[in-house]
Amino acid sequence: MNDVFSALQVCYFFRNMIPAPLQTLIHHLAKLPGLGPRSAQRMALHLITNKEAMATLQNDLSVIGEAVQTCDVCENISLASPCHICTSEKRNRNKICVVEGVDDLWALERSQAFDGLYHVLGGVVNALEGVGPDDLNLSSLINRIREGHVEEVILALSAGVDGQTTSHLLAQRLKEANNTLIVTTLAKGVPMGADVDYLDDGTLTLALKGRQAF
Repeated sequence: MNDVFSALQVCYFFRNMIPAPLQTLIHHLAKLPGLGPRSAQRMALHLITNKEAMATLQNDLSVIGEAVQTCDVCENISLASPCHICTSEKRNRNKICVVEGVDDLWALERSQAFDGLYHVLGGVVNALEGVGPDDLNLSSLINRIREGHVEEVILALSAGVDGQTTSHLLAQRLKEANNTLIVTTLAKGVPMGADVDYLDDGTLTLALKGRQAF
C-alpha cells in the first residue's frame, strides 16, 4: 500500500512540478545505457540550468549527426566509408575479428594486440528479445568471407549464453561459406559472462594471444 502511495506521489510531482518539455527530456535521457530516472533527472537539471553547456551539446550533436557515418565494409562508425581501419595498409587483411558492438572494437583497439580487420555484428542472437540472425550484420560478413582473402575469423563475443549461442551459429555459417577458414574464439583471460568492453587491456591481449579453434 505504501509503495502504491509513493508511486502516486512521484507521478503527481512529475505532472505538477516539472514542466512538460523537461519531463520529456528526462524520459529520453533515462533510456540511454547506464542511466536511470534519477541520473537522467540530474543530467537534465544540469543542462537546463547551464544554457552554455546545453548550447554546446546541441551543436556537438548536430555536427556528429552530420559527420559520423557507418562503414559500408565493417559497420564501424567513422568520418568516412570505408573507415580508417578498413583502408589502412598496415592492417593484416587475412584476419577479421568479429565483435558485438563498436564499443568492443574500441576496447580491442586500445589493447593494441590485434592488427587485423573488424566486423561489427550490431548485437547477438536473443530469442527472448526477438533478435535473430537476420537482425545482425551477418550477410555482409559472409560476403567478405566468400571473397577468399580472409584466412582466420576471431569471434570476440561476450562469454554469456547469447554470445556463445551466436558464436556457434557464426562458426557454422562461416564454415559453410569457406570450408578452409580458421574460426577461433577468445580464450585465456575472459571469464564466463564477461563483456569485451569491460575487460582491461592486459586481459584482452592475453585473450587474443591465447585464442583457440572454435
